[in-house]
Amino acid sequence: MATQTKHEMNLIDLMAQFGDESKCHEYLEHLRWPNGTACPKCGSLKCYYTSTRQTWECDDCGYHFSVTSGTMLHDTHLPLQKWIVTVYLMIESRKGMSALQIKRTLNVAYQTAWYLCHRIRAAMSQATDGEERVLMSGIIEMDETFVGGKTEGKGRGYKGNKALVVGVVERGGEVILQIATDRTRKTLHEIALRHISPEAEAIFTDEWPAYAGIGNADTWHETVNHSQDEFVRGNVHTNTVEGVWSLLKRSIIGAFHHVSIKHLDKYLSELEWRFGNRENPYLFRDTLMELLQAEHLEYRELTA
Repeated sequence: MATQTKHEMNLIDLMAQFGDESKCHEYLEHLRWPNGTACPKCGSLKCYYTSTRQTWECDDCGYHFSVTSGTMLHDTHLPLQKWIVTVYLMIESRKGMSALQIKRTLNVAYQTAWYLCHRIRAAMSQATDGEERVLMSGIIEMDETFVGGKTEGKGRGYKGNKALVVGVVERGGEVILQIATDRTRKTLHEIALRHISPEAEAIFTDEWPAYAGIGNADTWHETVNHSQDEFVRGNVHTNTVEGVWSLLKRSIIGAFHHVSIKHLDKYLSELEWRFGNRENPYLFRDTLMELLQAEHLEYRELTA
């Protein structure tokens, strides 16, 4: 039986460790400057703290700054406690956490909760998009799905209001979710070339004809015929990526209820981040670190 990952943070520890704003400031300062406070403007280590304002002043350039300066939390009017609680709720919820639920939990306006959640997703997105990803190897599963609601007067096969998402999963590893314009051979093969190592052991897909020839001399390609009710043949299946689709669609139906095409990529990045860190016991800490490293996202930019 597989052992369950023991995470560094639980709700009781969260309440004890971040009981007031000063504790939140101290924790974030340690994360951002583990080797001593450094000026974000000139890099000087000659910085002096003003406890009344909870800000620092650089002795070399005179710059005044706080632990949130130049980060995703820059100019926030929310207490850091509410940021930290929201991060915890978002990473601990397998199906995600809606802005409406955050609104009720934090007792803030819906617009505030919506902007807060999207800034955290943006940090997750910058983390997954900005890192140097190693090409996937081992056994790869690849599939595509349509995301979107029903249209009145249209049957179940209507896809005019849906977005196509392609998923590439390495068993025991990460998932990459990408919005695509179509599922032609050209598109699917380009996505595979971009993310899968030529030396990968195998690529498993369903019987969609566009996947034909996606393997090579080093990577064997096998399919399962879903139309004939074949879902597993020995080690050949796409159950891992199908599980990702289940998480995605349950989050949209059960938590978010509605996801616009404009912001769909951010929700995909959030799922990528949680899935890729599913065995990371320090996910809470690492997510906060990404907030401190990510570029600030203006509200007007998000709503443009």
